[in-house]
Amino acid sequence: MAQEFGGVLDGLDQALVHALQIAPRAGWARVGAAIGVDPVTVARRWARLTRAGAAWVSCHPAPVVADSGQGCLAFVEVDCANGRLPDVARALTAERHVAAVEHVSGGRDLLLTVFAPHLPALTRWVTHRLGSLEGIVATRTHLASTVYTEGSRWRLRALDSAQVARLTGSAPARADAQVFALTDLDHALLAELSVDGRASHRVLAERCGTSPDTVRRRVNRLFAAGMAQTRCEVARPLSEWPVSLILWGQVAAGDLRGVAEQVTGAREVRLCAGVVGRHNLKVIAWVRSLDDAQRFEVRLAERVPALTVVDRAVALWPMKLNGHLLDERGYRVGAVPIDVRGVAPD
Repeated sequence: MAQEFGGVLDGLDQALVHALQIAPRAGWARVGAAIGVDPVTVARRWARLTRAGAAWVSCHPAPVVADSGQGCLAFVEVDCANGRLPDVARALTAERHVAAVEHVSGGRDLLLTVFAPHLPALTRWVTHRLGSLEGIVATRTHLASTVYTEGSRWRLRALDSAQVARLTGSAPARADAQVFALTDLDHALLAELSVDGRASHRVLAERCGTSPDTVRRRVNRLFAAGMAQTRCEVARPLSEWPVSLILWGQVAAGDLRGVAEQVTGAREVRLCAGVVGRHNLKVIAWVRSLDDAQRFEVRLAERVPALTVVDRAVALWPMKLNGHLLDERGYRVGAVPIDVRGVAPD
């Protein structure tokens, strides 16, 4: 099915993806009104995109969950024995709490994004699971301290300002709810939404064994408190930004927040996070080519002179992105629910 796109999304496809990047769970009537297309056509286009693995909506626990003491985020580097990388990667992509698995260039073979309920669980998983997985030579764990921006804020920028205003203007007002303790049902809902961020309340109720009204209340509460983060993804070859560049940087501790705010202002940046490890800032950017990767680093140095880039890599194959499995070209071929509860027993 991917071949039908010919490597390029048309104008309507791009407008639809951009609209869902702004409002991932918006109804088709609202999306259609914003981009000037009837709801039936919009729904048909989206079905076509998802069948092809060209675009999808995912969900993950938002940074405030970790900030509230109910989780932690880590980036784990994995070195594999010669010839064992495919087996190791296959095993790790099946882990429900491993949100991302990337085969990368440079000084590590695989780069993982890992959710855990707390540091002891993460430690046990790294020590016992990774430590015993055949084919792994070494691992290095870097804890995320603050996530300054992440992929849900990245935009295709296919809509004009008036269309964006129509879409955001019709959005329901967000309640300023307090962060709360997650229940097993909340975790189950987050897991199901991670596979399909647009799943209806009825479908979620069927999958979680409860009523649609209960699901509606719980899902609305998760979003109102900012604890669930949905985002619309597009296969990178179709975005015109096919190269994923990963940078590790060093910043004076007192300047970290200010530097991070400057970094997040760059259009290409998908992730900017403070880390506790060899370096204290991690940046992921989507760029147009390998040449552009080097130009981006030059632009970043000019924009943020207080940042020293000390290591860099390119994602050769993002095998898993936010729970979704990708083929070598970057198209979605499946998903593994994100669920931190199975990391390790308490």
